[in-house]
Amino acid sequence: MNLSKFTDYALRTSLYLAAQEDRLVSISEIAAAHRVPQSSVMKVVNLLVDGGFLASTRGRAGGVRLAKPAADLRVGDIARYMEGDTPLVDCTSCVIQGACGLVRALYEAKDAFYASLNRFTLAEAVRAHPRTVDILLGRAAVGAAKGAERAES
Repeated sequence: MNLSKFTDYALRTSLYLAAQEDRLVSISEIAAAHRVPQSSVMKVVNLLVDGGFLASTRGRAGGVRLAKPAADLRVGDIARYMEGDTPLVDCTSCVIQGACGLVRALYEAKDAFYASLNRFTLAEAVRAHPRTVDILLGRAAVGAAKGAERAES
């Protein structure tokens, strides 16, 4: 199954916020951290707020945060919400539409895909690799630069 770019951005945004559960984060900060267009992050954030995954605060000191603890948000739920309930295959022009034996199999496969993703919470995904949080928070580049400076001296 191929996830859309917006689902990718939604998962990246959610992971970034999971690494920073203690504060509000601006959309421009998320966009810069992932090197994606701010307008795309804005759209994704609006959808995730509408879906109850994120909470937003307007105004100068505003930003977004996870609506629930990262340990309570499942990766599959976010992906399913972003992808919607579209079928895996567009059957509208198929000659066997309505009589196809694959429809049920495809629905079951899609459900199994999301069920597999739902085995993981955002908190687990952020902690799955020891460098993830440092990379998301921009500390990996700083640490690498300091290590290179020490090696030169």
